Amino acid sequence: MKMKLINTHTLEIKKSKFISYYFEVTSKEEVEEILNNLKREHKKAKHMPYAYKIGPLAKKTDDKEPSNTAGMPIYNLILQLNLDNVLIVVVRYFGGTKLGAGLLTRTYLNSAKEVITKIN
Repeated sequence: MKMKLINTHTLEIKKSKFISYYFEVTSKEEVEEILNNLKREHKKAKHMPYAYKIGPLAKKTDDKEPSNTAGMPIYNLILQLNLDNVLIVVVRYFGGTKLGAGLLTRTYLNSAKEVITKIN
């Protein structure tokens, strides 16, 4: 399987580190393989929310973050920008300070925006 990493971006907010990844994907199997690789690579990360869209196939998850603070903003951005065959994953290393739902949502959204819009 060819997985195509398009871009990465790192953001730090109140000692929490958010590392976002933008992949071009063509199947659910590719998505699963990428997620497994990222989980191995980032063993100490607390959360790994993501969203993907491959034609009519789409999924999003908050990965134990408060409901709709992570996966939903990422997914909405994918829809808003009319992206397809895309997987956006944001790996979070918890820095010890809770960010609150508003800041958390904005941070995930900004992480996703940065990784998508900073291409070349």
